[in-house]
Amino acid sequence: MGIADLMRELKFTHGGFYRHFKSKDQLFAEALAWGFEEVIAKLAQMGGGGLKAIIEAYLSPEHCANPAAGCLGAALVQEIARQPRAVRAKFEAAMRGYGSRLAKFMPGKTEDERLLNFFVLFSGMAGALGLARAVADAELRRRILRSAREFYISTFCG
Repeated sequence: MGIADLMRELKFTHGGFYRHFKSKDQLFAEALAWGFEEVIAKLAQMGGGGLKAIIEAYLSPEHCANPAAGCLGAALVQEIARQPRAVRAKFEAAMRGYGSRLAKFMPGKTEDERLLNFFVLFSGMAGALGLARAVADAELRRRILRSAREFYISTFCG
């Protein structure tokens, strides 16, 4: 969608956009950062149950069925990979912040090891969620989610 179309849809002037953002890429990057903050807040609520609760919620049928209210990584990672460096850098910063907050739940002897384990877990869960959303067969979708939950819980939760 072009800036003019976006602003018309929002009932704002085209020039109003540029008072707030330098470019469409900056809008996208800011929206990503805001979206990750929203996801972090949701996960913080689940965090009381530890890593197992986070994995179960992330790979749940409810999260799978609700991509508009779900994880940005699972929904947009392929699109983000094609964005300019500045957008990818904003995504990386958001992911690092996300990982730093969740690292306390991860196994590992050092902060760096826990952060790398987070990236392994997150990429696997986002991939499983994306694949489950993409298949047409409801039973296969449930099996993908269940198998991924069991795998990640046994691997990361002992």
